[in-house]
Amino acid sequence: MAINKNALLRYKTLDRCLRNSGRVYTFDDLLNEINDALAAYDAKSDGIKIRQLREDLRFMRSENGYNAPIETRIIDRKLHAYFYTDPNFSIHNSPLNETEAKILKNSLDLFQRFKGSPGFEWVEQFDVVLKEKLGSGKETVVSFESNIDYVGSKWFSPLFNAIVQKRALWITYTPFNAPSFSFVFHPYHLKQYNNRWFVFGLNHDLSIATWNLSLDRIDDINDSKYTYVPMAADWDWDYYFSDIIGVTRYDKEPERIKLLFSAKRGKYVETKPIHETQRNKWTDDGFLVTLNVIPNLELEQVILSYGEDVKVLSPLSLQKKMQTRVQALADMYKELP
Repeated sequence: MAINKNALLRYKTLDRCLRNSGRVYTFDDLLNEINDALAAYDAKSDGIKIRQLREDLRFMRSENGYNAPIETRIIDRKLHAYFYTDPNFSIHNSPLNETEAKILKNSLDLFQRFKGSPGFEWVEQFDVVLKEKLGSGKETVVSFESNIDYVGSKWFSPLFNAIVQKRALWITYTPFNAPSFSFVFHPYHLKQYNNRWFVFGLNHDLSIATWNLSLDRIDDINDSKYTYVPMAADWDWDYYFSDIIGVTRYDKEPERIKLLFSAKRGKYVETKPIHETQRNKWTDDGFLVTLNVIPNLELEQVILSYGEDVKVLSPLSLQKKMQTRVQALADMYKELP
C-alpha cells in the first residue's frame, strides 16, 4: 500500500481515536472522524468509503504497517467498538514499518543522482548510513558508534515526532542528585553529544526557550493540554552551538583558549580538530591550538581526556580550574606504594 499524505492523515486520525480511552468509537464513528479530517485538510475531498476504512485498519494491524494492537468489542448488541489493547501504544512511537522503509530506500536511490554535486556532499554519508540500516544484505560491513544500553533511546522517537508535529508535552524528569519533577515542555531540537542525546526546548513554567534535558534522565512523556509554542522564526541552532563544545552554554562571551599539545599528540589533534574555531601552529615546544569558545564542563572534560599531553596556556581562570581538577585526581592515587 502506497503511503501518501491522505493515507498518513487517515492513520494519524485513527491513532488519535483509538488512543482516546474516554470515548467509544464505532466503525461509523471512525469513518466520520477520518472524513472530517480529510475535509479539513482539503475542502474538495470526497472522503473515503467503508472499504477503504477496512483496508486502513487491516494495514495498521499488519507487520507491513504498525503492528497496531487494534481490537473490537460488541456494544449495543450489534455495534462494535474499536480500541487499542495497549493504552500506551501509538503509531508515533513505532519505528519505520516495511512500507516506510521501502519509500526511504526509493528516496535514497533518487539522492544517488546528486552525489558529488555542490551542496550535496552529505549524500555520501547519508547513503552509507541508510544502506547499513535498511540494506537488503545480511552482512554487516560498517560499524557505527552507539551505546546499545543507553536508556534514553526510547524517548528519541516520541520527542522527534512531537517536534515535527508541534505538540507540547508533559514531562517527568529526574536530574542527577535532585528529586524528580514534572513540567510542560515545548520541544524544538535534538542533539547528540558523546553518545548521549539531549533535547532543547521551551520550559513553559520558566519561559526559557533553550532548556536542556538529557534523554536518559526522562522518566515519562505524555501529551499536554497546552498549545504548542514554536521557537522564534529567526532562531538558528547551528549558530547556538557554534561557540561551545557539547551542549552546555553559559550566558558569557566566547574566550580565546590556548592549549599546548605534545608533539606526538599534536599530530592527532591536527587531523581531528577539537572545535570548528580551532587554529593550529607548530612551535618548538609542541603543537599550539587556539579555540574561540565559551568555557564549560565539556571543554574541561575534553582537555582532561588528553592527560599529560596537553597544557592550558590561557585564560588564567581555565588554568586554575584544570589545576584544581588535576590535583584532585592526583590525590586519589597519593597513597599508592
